[in-house]
Amino acid sequence: MSYELTGILLHKFKTIQRTATFRVREFVVERSEEIGGKVVTNPIKFQMTQDRVDILDKFNPGDRIQVSFNIRGSKWEKDGQVSYFNNLDAWKIVNASDDKGAPESPKTTPGKASDDLFSDAPDEDDDSDLPF
Repeated sequence: MSYELTGILLHKFKTIQRTATFRVREFVVERSEEIGGKVVTNPIKFQMTQDRVDILDKFNPGDRIQVSFNIRGSKWEKDGQVSYFNNLDAWKIVNASDDKGAPESPKTTPGKASDDLFSDAPDEDDDSDLPF
């Protein structure tokens, strides 16, 4: 499943060559939204891998961008300890300021937390499954 997020590019890190055949680059996007009458700002870290790391070169901190990404999870074990972690793997970035057709950040409805935007739980206000 693919997701999109629009926000301001805060920081882009240097490309890291993890192995002879694997490159990764991280970047941070700031997303602001109004929740319960307050503006909440979240810095969200993404990563790009392999040939996609070069996509970031044409963007600068302060640019309004739209990021298309997938959520990946992994399990890691060492010395009997198990850890889980997630990555937000970006695969496309467009300049949201120039793209008039780019969707805005999702608006939240009263009583609905922003985390619910990515939830698989049914939306109580969604009546799209009604037969009429």
